[in-house]
Amino acid sequence: MPINSFDNFPMSWKPDKSLMKQPYFTSLADQLESDIKNGSLAPGTKLPPQRELADYLDLNFTTITRAYNLCKKKGLIYGTTGRGTFVSPHVNESITITGADLSPRCIEMGMVSGFEQYNELVVQATKSVVEKGYLNNLYEYSHPTGHPHQLAAAIRWLEQMGVHVDSNHAAIFSGAQNTLTVALISLFEPGDKIATDEYTYSNFIELAKLLNIQLVPISGDQNGMRADLLELQCKQMKINGIYLMPSCANPTTIQISLSRKQELAEVIRRHKLILIEDEIFASMISGLKKYETIPLFSLVPEQTLYISSMSKTLCSGMRIAYLAFAENFRKKILHGLFNTSIKTSSLDAEIITELILNGNAYAIVEKKRELAAKAGAIFKRYFPECPPPTTPYCFYRWLPIPNTKPSFHVEKELEQAGIRVYHSDRFIVRNQADKQFLRVSLSDAGSMSKLEKGLSILKEYLET
Repeated sequence: MPINSFDNFPMSWKPDKSLMKQPYFTSLADQLESDIKNGSLAPGTKLPPQRELADYLDLNFTTITRAYNLCKKKGLIYGTTGRGTFVSPHVNESITITGADLSPRCIEMGMVSGFEQYNELVVQATKSVVEKGYLNNLYEYSHPTGHPHQLAAAIRWLEQMGVHVDSNHAAIFSGAQNTLTVALISLFEPGDKIATDEYTYSNFIELAKLLNIQLVPISGDQNGMRADLLELQCKQMKINGIYLMPSCANPTTIQISLSRKQELAEVIRRHKLILIEDEIFASMISGLKKYETIPLFSLVPEQTLYISSMSKTLCSGMRIAYLAFAENFRKKILHGLFNTSIKTSSLDAEIITELILNGNAYAIVEKKRELAAKAGAIFKRYFPECPPPTTPYCFYRWLPIPNTKPSFHVEKELEQAGIRVYHSDRFIVRNQADKQFLRVSLSDAGSMSKLEKGLSILKEYLET
C-alpha cells in the first residue's frame, strides 16, 4: 500500500477492500449501490472525492470515475460542479402520490384531482353516449391513437390553447402519466438527462427513476425556470430533454411568463432539447387575456411534445390526455404507444368527446374556475402570508413552513391530526433545500366546509 494511503483517514464512505475484484469499476459500483440501498449511505450524503477514494483503494482515478458514472446513470448519485458527489434523494423510498390508504376520518388535502362534487354534466354525457346506439363499436380494440372523430375533438380542444396540429400528429392517451411513460421510453435512453424545475411533479421523479433517467434541477424565479442557468448546464453536460409545466407548475404554482418562454425556447432550440410541455391547467386560463400566454409548442414545435390532460379540468375518473407532437417524433411515439399496448378506453374518450362537441366541457371548466377561486379565497383567509399563485384558478397552494422537523414526521403528524398534506421533500429533484413547504390541495376535500375544517387543522398545527 502506498505511503499516502487513506486507511486511517476519515471518509464518508469506505468500500470493503476484500470484496474488490476485477473489473474494479463494476465491483466498486456494486458496493456503492448496495450501501445506498441498504441504508448505510443516507440520501444527501457527500461521497469521498474521487482522488481520495482512488488513493484509499490504490486504484486509478479513472476507475473511480467509471464507477461513479455507472451509479449516476442509475440515479443513485449525482454530482454538482464545485461541490462534489452526493447520494440522491428518494433512492430508497417511493414518493408517488396516490389517493390510496387514507383513513375515512381524514380530510384529503394531498391529492390534486378536480372538485369531484361537480360531475353532473359528465353523467349526462355518459347517458348521451349510451343512447346513441354505437356502444358496441367502442368495445373493439381498434384505433389505438383514438377514433377519427375523437381525434377531431382533441384537435379542437388543443386549438383553444394555441396548439395547431392535424390528426396525424395527435394521439389520445389514458391520462398524463401514461403519456409521460410512452414519451420517456420512446425518446430517451437509460442514463439520459432531462432538465426540470428544482421542485417538480413527484410522480415524474419516480417515473424517471424507474427508467434510469437522470433529472437535472435548474433554479428559477417568479417567472419560471431561468434560461441562463439552463444554458449553463447545457454547456457543462449533455442534456437530452426538458420537462416543464408552464401554466401552473406542480407544486410551486409558478406560471412561466411569455418573455421567459421566449428565452427558454432559444436555449431549447440551440441545444436541440426534447421539450415535454405538460399542460394540465392551460384550459383553466384559456381565453382569459389577463392570464393566458402562448404555448412553448408554438415557439419550438419541431422539438416539443405537448400534453393536455382532461383529468383535472374535466373529470379525474376519465383518464384522458391529448398529445400533440412534431413529425420527427411521430414514428417513435407511435412505436412506443403500440408496443406498450397502452390502449385508451374508447368509452372514456367518447364521453370527453361528447362534452367537447356539445360545449359542456367549457361549462365544466368555467364551474371549476368558480370553485377554485372560492377555495382560494378560503385559503387566503387562513394563510394571508402565503404568496398567491399567478392565476387564482390553481387547485393547490405552495405554503412555506418552519424548517423544524423531518418531512415524514410532518406528514404523519398532520394525518394523525386529521388531514393529508404533502411535504416539499416529495417534489425536490436533488439538493435538500434550506426552506420547507407544504403543497396544499384545495380541490379534494369533498366540500368547502371540509376544506375550511382542514385548513383550520393545518393552521393550528403550524402555530403549535
